[in-house]
Amino acid sequence: MSADLVENASDEDDLFEHYRIVADKGQSLMRLDKYLNLHVANASRTKIQNGIDAEAVRVNGLPTKASYKVKPFDVVTLSLPQPPRDTEILPENIPLNFVYEDDVLLIVNKPAGMVVHPAFGNWTGTLINALVYHFQQLPTGRNGEGRPGLVHRIDKDTSGLLVIAKTEFAMTFLASQFADHSIERTYHALIWGEPKVEKGTVTGHVGRSARDRRVMDVFVDGSQGKHAVTHYEVIKPLRYVSLIKCNLETGRTHQIRAHMKHIGHPIFNDPMYGGDKIVRGVSSGSYKAMVENAFTFIPGQALHAKSLGFIHPTTRKWIQFDTDLPENFQAILQKWENYVNYQ
Repeated sequence: MSADLVENASDEDDLFEHYRIVADKGQSLMRLDKYLNLHVANASRTKIQNGIDAEAVRVNGLPTKASYKVKPFDVVTLSLPQPPRDTEILPENIPLNFVYEDDVLLIVNKPAGMVVHPAFGNWTGTLINALVYHFQQLPTGRNGEGRPGLVHRIDKDTSGLLVIAKTEFAMTFLASQFADHSIERTYHALIWGEPKVEKGTVTGHVGRSARDRRVMDVFVDGSQGKHAVTHYEVIKPLRYVSLIKCNLETGRTHQIRAHMKHIGHPIFNDPMYGGDKIVRGVSSGSYKAMVENAFTFIPGQALHAKSLGFIHPTTRKWIQFDTDLPENFQAILQKWENYVNYQ
């Protein structure tokens, strides 16, 4: 029986392969590592063992050892780094803001406007181009290609924290946490309007729009897309806009952006989801001039990946990182506070 590819735990560029295998009713007892070597194409013994050690391999929902004997009807799930897609990544001397570094991982504070990895239309100037300049031998999946160290991603015009793996084991261990949604990710966003509920949850499948494949739509009936859950809390209401905190249960492409638009509060200056025009207030006079000036402060949506928490691959202890809002984001907030206070 061949492995079935199942829904990615994170849509943040499909960086990992996620498998679900159900053992046949006639399956003879076989060591787990040997069973996976037979059923997962192009996975080396080392990669399989790393997955088992990192608890990225589970049998009937529980982590287990390589020596476990697979038996009929066992359900085996695993997450492994995706094979590479890019043939060459050019090192570029681009300064990066490192929040933390140890032997197995890095935490980077990415600026808005920087693409995370090379792809069509953005082959240079990316975070990955910078990483391969500053670090040698980051894990890639195979043959020194792929997306070195990349465990997840954030959009080009979203700023904030990213975890980068420095070893193959760390990459697999972190992937497992993204797969079971135990990674804690908190974003701050400036949205249009004031939500009626100060603390709420947006639930709705997120999938590509039939009108524009670059944009994600929300399908509440679950007919399309993938399950997505965003928890939000209003931090500072400012009449026309609000600063909110969002915690992700899932990591779908454009999840916060799509969910906020869905509930009628698109992110300020988000060109793909209707936030780059005046959504609240009049479209004339000094107010219009103030808003249009505020749009020039940032390259796109006012969204910042503010905090990141996870279990460390080596120490197995919880670690947490936090970063301040970028200066231009803070300047926009100050601009809105001044405007509201003097009206």
